[in-house]
Amino acid sequence: MEKNKYHILVVDDDDRIRELVKEYLNDNGFIVSTGNNAEEAKIKLGYFQFDLIVLDVMMPGQNGLELTKDIKKNSNMPIILLTAKGEVENRIEGLELGADDYLGKPFEPKELLLRIKNIIKIGEAKVDLNKMLIKLNNKVNKINNIEKKVLIEMLANPGKTYSRTQIREISNIVQERSIDVMITRLRQKIEANPKSPKYLQTIRGSGYVLWIK
Repeated sequence: MEKNKYHILVVDDDDRIRELVKEYLNDNGFIVSTGNNAEEAKIKLGYFQFDLIVLDVMMPGQNGLELTKDIKKNSNMPIILLTAKGEVENRIEGLELGADDYLGKPFEPKELLLRIKNIIKIGEAKVDLNKMLIKLNNKVNKINNIEKKVLIEMLANPGKTYSRTQIREISNIVQERSIDVMITRLRQKIEANPKSPKYLQTIRGSGYVLWIK
């Protein structure tokens, strides 16, 4: 698996939708595996570590809601459900079972891409940019607009070193000391051990880098 690329599992019994989503996400820098039912999904989940699942609700055999329930028993992996237009009950039940978002069919691949980028993990920390929350070890922290701007940029380019000047331009922070404070706060929300950061690291003399794995 290529380091610091998101690996997404797309599960849908519709061959056309499954291949369209895979191609679009591949073109946007994601690694994608697919399955056409819950059983195939479980096999893939047993072999690979995924960062997010895109899961159709209406499938033959075990449906997407039942699979969501099974996955969430042992994992906080983000799940985006694909539901038919008007299936309000399925959407509500899915969210109650722990799904992180849903998208009604038919949908534009670009909208799915945006939703994926808004719900992703950094190590064990689950980042929800829509709700502006970071969840780590059952603790939920809010992020502010400045932190959100920086995360959006760095999540789009994991492994890239950002200079203080670049961070200043992204965040509109004027004072360098305030940049240090902002990075420290983000580490407290992302890192299991903020004093020895594994993901949001300082590159001495160069700036900061975000690793996602």
